[in-house]
Amino acid sequence: MLWRVAADALVLIHLGFILFVLFGGLLLLRWPRLVWLHLPAVAWGAVVEFFHLLCPLTPWENQLRQAAGQSGYDGGFIEHYLIPLIYPAGLTPQIQLWLGGVVVLVNGAVYAWLLWRWRKRAA
Repeated sequence: MLWRVAADALVLIHLGFILFVLFGGLLLLRWPRLVWLHLPAVAWGAVVEFFHLLCPLTPWENQLRQAAGQSGYDGGFIEHYLIPLIYPAGLTPQIQLWLGGVVVLVNGAVYAWLLWRWRKRAA
């Protein structure tokens, strides 16, 4: 039971990280110092998507599930949990590039707006 709870908690942490990568730039509006956490998170998220890397949390989750007597799964977190919810078809390299582009564009827009706001305030 403890291993299953740990695996489920890791899934929530993983999802939280993904949401932070995608939308964490908006938190900078309130807490600008989060930029030092958010920029590396965005870089990691974009690299994982652009280069089709497997996040290290996925094998860890599979190990916890197997320790709990459950079966692990093939592929990554996004393919296993998110893609079935978002896309009825499987993940393709083109979709992964698109997801990486969304990460960069959403956060690039937020950062551009923040820089404009900070420069305006400094002037």
